[in-house]
Amino acid sequence: MSDPYERVTTASPDVVIVRRSNNTGWWVAALVAVVAIGAVLFMVNNSGPTRDDLQAAHDQGATEATLTNAAANAQQAASTASQAAQAATTGAARATESAAQAAAAKTTQAVDATADAAQAATSPEPPR
Repeated sequence: MSDPYERVTTASPDVVIVRRSNNTGWWVAALVAVVAIGAVLFMVNNSGPTRDDLQAAHDQGATEATLTNAAANAQQAASTASQAAQAATTGAARATESAAQAAAAKTTQAVDATADAAQAATSPEPPR
């Protein structure tokens, strides 16, 4: 077996320096190396997304695109409906105005006819 102490002698035989052998540094270095190798293996195995992750991201993107398109279509439909309602209101106003003018014309005709009838009724009959 090896001696845990290493004897070092110098030129003068009276002085002896005893150094104790210490392997703690080597053990710490080995432990750090093992942890580093484990970390590298972990990162290599978990580095990229799986096919399921990619498919889920694709599906989510497709859903968001569909939702965006649906919102745009709904906005366009609301705008078209608003324009149609405005056109219908304008048409109804024109129809009401036309009906009012027609009623006024008929009223004027009725007033004229009534005035003529009243005048004819009050005037003496011409001799025959």
